[in-house]
Amino acid sequence: MASVDEQHTGSPFPDLHGPGIRLRLWDAESAADVATWRRGLTDPEFRRWNTPLRFVEDLADARESLRAKALGAAEGSTASYCVTDAASGAALGHIGVNAINRVLSFARVGYWVLPEARGQGVATRALAVASHWALTELGLHRLELDHAVGHEASCRIAERCGFRYEGTLRGAMFEAGRHDAFRDMHLHGRLATDPEPALTPATATATATAPEPEPAAAPAPAPAPETAWNGESGASGASGAWGAADGSDVS
Repeated sequence: MASVDEQHTGSPFPDLHGPGIRLRLWDAESAADVATWRRGLTDPEFRRWNTPLRFVEDLADARESLRAKALGAAEGSTASYCVTDAASGAALGHIGVNAINRVLSFARVGYWVLPEARGQGVATRALAVASHWALTELGLHRLELDHAVGHEASCRIAERCGFRYEGTLRGAMFEAGRHDAFRDMHLHGRLATDPEPALTPATATATATAPEPEPAAAPAPAPAPETAWNGESGASGASGAWGAADGSDVS
């Protein structure tokens, strides 16, 4: 499904490649990466669905956040990838394999897509590539992905990439913009022993407003945001027990 580059010197994680995209590690010393990271984490649609433990507001916050990501990569606990266009190198978004636990052979996956790249299947392609790598080359047994209840786009992306819906966790995430109130979230899981999802060009590029498999409420405005923060936003209660690594304070 995806090709893997030679591992970077000093980094335990390789670049990854999929249809039209390249996944490379974020660079905390790159002004462009720092600016992109800040833009992604201050986007109103990102903040609608995710409440980090520590907010990224300015470039200094963003650089500190990316340095924490780099530390997590050096320790082998977090692989934080900038999703880029394979041809132009333009940043499209982020995907992370987080809270990597080698003993339990487990990790959590989260992602976001920049506004101008939404509706092009970026999240689906990036999640497919990163998940395949984590369950094969990285050797993990289980991946989890969670999102706020009501975020139908993330439900579709998760299921498209082989993450089965496993239940609703009550009061497991912070409400938008608050650390004193909570909301429910959906939990999705994928095992190394599950069948590889049969992604086609049509499903990989389907927009977040594709028809639901069963009747639903009025669709969200297109293009809907593509975000899921399992281990990415620090968006849960319990000190990030269900999502401990955003762009701000997490790894």
